[in-house]
Amino acid sequence: MISRHKHILEIVNKDGRVEVAKLAERLEVSQVTIRKDIVHLEEKNLLKREHGAAVMVNSDDMNNRLAFNYDIKHKIAVMAAASVKNGETVMIESGSCCVLLAEELAAHKKDITIITNSAFIASYIRAYPSIKVVLLGGDFQAESQVVVGPITRKCIEDFYVDKLFIGTDGFHKGVGFTGKNLMRTETVRGMAEHASKVIVLTESKKFCQQGVVVQFKPSEISAVITDCEIPKETFEFLQENGVDVQMTTLE
Repeated sequence: MISRHKHILEIVNKDGRVEVAKLAERLEVSQVTIRKDIVHLEEKNLLKREHGAAVMVNSDDMNNRLAFNYDIKHKIAVMAAASVKNGETVMIESGSCCVLLAEELAAHKKDITIITNSAFIASYIRAYPSIKVVLLGGDFQAESQVVVGPITRKCIEDFYVDKLFIGTDGFHKGVGFTGKNLMRTETVRGMAEHASKVIVLTESKKFCQQGVVVQFKPSEISAVITDCEIPKETFEFLQENGVDVQMTTLE
């Protein structure tokens, strides 16, 4: 995604609705260019067109989460992609940072195989010819577009990979990483049993939130890739517990 597209998403997600003329003025390009940009972003379900304006996606589905703080999530995804070699097979669980990681691998790596429980990821990167996707079966959760449950865990048993990339819903020093959905959390734990390394991709704000389901203890996580606004005490706590914390810049 080009820099101008990222700026459009930042502006629209901050203001909710922005007219084409105002976007053109702020970004110092023609209205024709902005309209083309908006069409491109709408095709990726990151915003909507409405009467000469760009409008934020108002639902609570993956498209909305993907568009929110896109630039930070993209930087996290780029850093994560650097750890994957051409020809490697990886597992990727659902989550907005994970979606962008899958796209980075599809766009810039060769002969990558992605094993995932995310129908959204499979659809999002379907146009890339160089990527192979293995979509696990299971009970479909429509809002997050993932499959979960005992069938998914059974499918996972046929695989073993070096890296599993996951998202998280929150963190608490007393219990570690947390999730909001029990079935999804149990499925991710099942995926982790078939990976050498579990790598968390998340914005720093998640370290100030807490889910209701225990996901992973710090000792079960190999690395965290986040942005540089992670709280200092959390950064130090994770390092003391053997977690490799990698941070992107916000610039």
